Order: sequence, then C-alpha cells, then structure tokens
Amino acid sequence: MPNQEKFDILVLGSGTGGKLLAWQAAKAGHRTAVVERQWIGGSCPNVACMPSKSEIWSARVAHYARNAARFGAANGELVVDMHVVRQRKREMVAKEVAAHRQNYSSSGAELIMGSGRFIAPKTLEVRLNDGGTRLLTGEQVFLNVGTHAAIPDVAGLAAAHPLTHIEALELDRLPSHIVILGGGYVGLEMAQAYRRFGSRVTVIEAGPQILGREDSDVATEMQRILAEEGIEFLTSSRLINVKGRSGEEVRLNVGTPSGDQEIEGTDILVATGRVPNTGGIGLDVAGVESNERGYIRVNERLETTAPGVWALGECAGSPQFTHASADDCQIIWANLTGAHRTTRDRLIPYCVFTDPPLAHVGLSEAEASRQAIGTRIARLPMSAVLRAHTTGEQQGFMKVIVGADDRILGFTMIGAEAGEVMTAVQTAMLAGLPYTRLRDAVIAHLTIAEGLGFLLAGVPPRSDEGSVSKTAARACPTPIEAMVKGPGRHHRHKGEHR
Repeated sequence: MPNQEKFDILVLGSGTGGKLLAWQAAKAGHRTAVVERQWIGGSCPNVACMPSKSEIWSARVAHYARNAARFGAANGELVVDMHVVRQRKREMVAKEVAAHRQNYSSSGAELIMGSGRFIAPKTLEVRLNDGGTRLLTGEQVFLNVGTHAAIPDVAGLAAAHPLTHIEALELDRLPSHIVILGGGYVGLEMAQAYRRFGSRVTVIEAGPQILGREDSDVATEMQRILAEEGIEFLTSSRLINVKGRSGEEVRLNVGTPSGDQEIEGTDILVATGRVPNTGGIGLDVAGVESNERGYIRVNERLETTAPGVWALGECAGSPQFTHASADDCQIIWANLTGAHRTTRDRLIPYCVFTDPPLAHVGLSEAEASRQAIGTRIARLPMSAVLRAHTTGEQQGFMKVIVGADDRILGFTMIGAEAGEVMTAVQTAMLAGLPYTRLRDAVIAHLTIAEGLGFLLAGVPPRSDEGSVSKTAARACPTPIEAMVKGPGRHHRHKGEHR
C-alpha cells in the first residue's frame, strides 16, 4: 500500500470547472492535485467543443467554395481532403493541450495522469497511466468527471461499432452515407458538417421534432434550412435493429409514422444523449449519493451528500455547456472563500453552431406557457435585417419573450452572428432593463444586432398602454419597410436636416 499523500484541494477530472478551480486554488497557495484519466483539460479542448467547431469551420469553407460563383468568384471542382481537415483539428488540439500543461506548471497545481476511485471518504486510489499507484486524500474534494455518449439499447447497434462525436472527429475519410441517430445539438452540427463535406446524411429522431427542447417554430425553421442543404430527416421514428458494421455497410430498420423503412448507409453516428462518468469510482464508499440516472446529487452550492466533497460540471447535472461548468467553479470558489453564491436563477445561454447558428437565453415560448407566465412575443425574420441582404444570410428569425413588467424573459435567434446578438440581449436581461431601453438604443448600422431595435419595436403593448403607446412603439419602420415606403427616421439622405 503506497503512502498516503495529503492535499488541500483534490480534484477528480480535469474538465473546465475542475481545472479552473485547481489553478485558482494553487495560485492562492493551497496544495492542489488534479487526477485525469485521459484528456488534459477535459473534453472541450480535446474531443468536443473546440475540435467540432474546427471541423464545422472547415465544412463552412467548403460550402462557401462550392457556392463561390454566387459571389462573383470563379470556382472549379471542389475536393475535400479529410486528412487535412483532421490534421488542422489535431494541430489546434495539440496547442490547447500544451497551453494547459503550461497553466498547471505556472499555477503550481499537480496534474496526475491516472484513473481514480474512492477507497474511503475523501480518499482516492489512483492507478497511474504509466504504472504504479498513488493514495491521495483531500481536505476538500471536487468531482468533475463529466459524461460520455449514450449508446441506445437497440438490437445490433453496439455490435455495429457506431461512431460517437469522438470518433467522427477523427475520420480521415468521407462517409458515403452517414446515418445520425439524434436530432439534437451534436447531431445537427455534425449532420451539416458532413453534408457540406459531401456525404449523404440522414437524421433519425425519435421525438416529434428535432431540437426537442426548442419551440416548434424554431425546430421547424432549422429543419427547413438543413433540408434545403440536402439533409434527410425522419422524425417520430424508432430504430428497431441494425445490421452490418459502421464504416463498411449498415442497414437500419426504422419504424416511422408511415411504416417500417430500411435505410442503407456506410456509417452510423450516435448522438442521442449523455451518461455521467460516475460508475465504478466508489461514490458509495465516499458517501456521495447519485440519482437514478447516475448524476451526483448536489445542493444549490454544489455540495454533495458527503461533507467536504463537491461536484461540478455535467456529472453534477449542471447544464451541459462548458460555460456552465466554468460558472460552477466560480460558485464553489465563492463559497470556499466566504462569499455566498448558488446555482439558483442562473441565466445560462447556449448556441448551436450550425450555419446559421441557433442561440437562446432565458425562457422559451413553450416554457413561459407551461409556467402560466403572461407574455408578449415579437418575431422578426432575418430578411428584415439589412446586413443580411449584403451577405445573403437571410435565413432564420429573431424571437423575444417580454413579461408583464416590460423585462425580457427570453430570446431565441436563428441567423448569422446569433450568439453575439444574443449576448447583447442577455446583458440587458442581467441588468433588469425594460425591453424599451434596448428597443430605443442607437445600434450601429450595418450590423446584425441592428435588427434588435426593429424586433423590439414589434412587441405588443401592455393591455393598459392603449393604442397611443402602440403607435409610438412602431413609429419607425423596419429597414425593409423603409425601402418600400421611402426614407424614415433611421435612414436620412445626405443634406437632410435633423
């Protein structure tokens, strides 16, 4: 039995929240260690966020090249070299890993590569990747072990060795026909990327719509956009069985609303959800409880059921976004240093990096309805934003949910620069501003964000405002209305007096 080593801060898993916490603690003078099984820095820089966006960007470049003639550029036959796509991604990942190693070195936090499991409360046995064992205890212990892709229990699926997002990002060849199980964020991002690389793509979604957590109008618009690029969709469809091997030849028997269908393809990508990496790490020995799905039970301060043991990131049931894990770190650090922060009422935005992207923050229309919250809703098509006319990116729309007190409750956008525009709305929401402050702001022309003024001008008045307020709110026409009706207040000709 190795000698027991004592640390002030002991972190299992080096995902976003865990590594940030470790670096902060070490810089503050605490003896700190992080145990990581495989990916230095966690999944985001290695096999998830950053690698996927690298390949998505390569696919976008291919798409632009294929359509270059629309913009007046000569274009010949397009050839996508997946070896180059993969190498570009790998080089970026290598730089990220090197930067993480430097951060460990400069902060003073010790990175221990190995698999850890509890053998007693607040005590980890670590089987080192290069051989040997270490026994570590922590005054405070933090669990940041993340999740992995779920493989549905369908006859023949596991035997077919399907791709997950990890393997899909390592392909050095172009699948002839890739069948994607799941119409969520990961599934749609990869679907569009591989379609733009040149694959035939079919998406099978069990639910009645893709993007199951979004409003139906959002899901419908996204499906329309992707279908125009040639992606095939089967919704309300159940995978019955699979024959063959992914990467060679596969046949999927699928139950659809119109009857059973057999789909022939070359590859299967599974994107149907996540499973927490909490099995086999001795949570019961540590006194840490998990729920029926394996997620660690935490309170609003992210403390587990074991004293001195905390959990953060996806394994704690936090929203499955890197920025949520980073905020978990700040919540825990605040509580460790005498302040008080909780996960209650957090305003967590998210983006789906399709092209155009989808961005959302706050309540959706459906959530507001379920909660019986009185709202006013306005929509603006991206075709009403003049910047979109200059770039040709007119697909999608903006939608805002406004409460009875004039504050913005939610915002969704499908369109160019959606994430950046959403951040402006999120800032107004965090400040508690009435929507009229953003509506009446002077926003630079020509920007996509300029559309916010026209979107918010379309918010219906409160019932107690009457028709005068409604007229005032719509005093300025949208850019498209101005083009049709002549110059308005926002579009003066040279020499026009103020």
